[in-house]
Amino acid sequence: MIRAEELMGALVDHSVTMVTGVPCSFLTPVINRAISDPRVRYLAATQEGEAAAIAAGAWLGGGLGCVISQNSGLGNMVNPLTSLLHPANIPALLLVTWRGEPGRPDEPQHAQMGRITPGLLDLMEVPHATLPADPAELSDAFAVATGELLRAERPYAFVIPKGTVAAEPLCESALPRRTGRVVRHLPDGPAPSRWAALECLLSELPESAAVVATTGMTSRELYEIADRDQHFYLVGAMGSAGAVGLGVAAHTTRPVVVVDGDGALLMRLGGLATIGAYGGDNLVHVVLDNGVHDSTGGQRTLSSTVDLVAAAASCGYRQLHDCTRPEAFRVALGAALAGPGPSLVRLRTRPGSRSGLGRPAVTPAEVARRFRRFVTAAPAPDRVGADEVLGVGA
Repeated sequence: MIRAEELMGALVDHSVTMVTGVPCSFLTPVINRAISDPRVRYLAATQEGEAAAIAAGAWLGGGLGCVISQNSGLGNMVNPLTSLLHPANIPALLLVTWRGEPGRPDEPQHAQMGRITPGLLDLMEVPHATLPADPAELSDAFAVATGELLRAERPYAFVIPKGTVAAEPLCESALPRRTGRVVRHLPDGPAPSRWAALECLLSELPESAAVVATTGMTSRELYEIADRDQHFYLVGAMGSAGAVGLGVAAHTTRPVVVVDGDGALLMRLGGLATIGAYGGDNLVHVVLDNGVHDSTGGQRTLSSTVDLVAAAASCGYRQLHDCTRPEAFRVALGAALAGPGPSLVRLRTRPGSRSGLGRPAVTPAEVARRFRRFVTAAPAPDRVGADEVLGVGA
């Protein structure tokens, strides 16, 4: 067996800055160590796919993320691994348990995934190895992993059989429950187009702000309006923009603005709890709510049946603004950028997009690298209270 302290030391020695994921009994020692180890940040995600997106954001912010997951969670990670980290060439380390390993008795729900775990990683083109149980072999195993991360610039997985890591006690404090202030900006008025909302957003943002835009028409319109190094366009992994933004914001004092849609937000609604628990003053979550899936023909979302602002407030966002007019949107953005955070600004927009709208000509990998260079450069102090931003956990 190896000790959790030895494994965590190897992670830190190989540049891991953040550990995130969902528990598994095989991983209990690793999780317990990650929670208490001051050398890394541990974020408890609500879902494994969300954790993969957070890890992507960690790399975009200048760090390296490690996702811990039961192998059943690979099913939840398929989408972000294949449609976000793969096309954008984003490296991350995965620690995946091997429940249902052939030849080892386990619960029936793990039997099929146990049989196909190595094959599923192969199918997703994720190089992998079994984590050694001998401490003397750990250094060489991580050297291989680091080499693959640098060579392929994509995720690498360690598969962890039962009993690989020795027991580790849990030392965990409860997260403080945050209370949010909701401002409903009235009266109602004609809803602006998404294009007009994005133009308004860009006019209000400081030059130091990094922007993470959700997939579909939002990213395409943002690209057409102004293609900038500080823009990261999600071309896939719908619903992951908030998680990516959280990972970025944890590694920088810059303002990080997530531009989301109602359909995408509803797809991974649990992410509101993660952002509410860990998001810092520098994270602003903008939701452009047009009530439909524009990219697929305008089918209705369920946003008309959900108070997204109240949901975020219950999850711990510090300030929340519900807007129906561009004038109120400007005021709300200014307040959100000044903190405290994380903040959510919801703007009702009308359905539809520009005719003949193009797609980004720059590749996802190029977008990721220029965005990372922007985020890791020293920001100008142009944000109110920027010197007080502490990032995740503030």
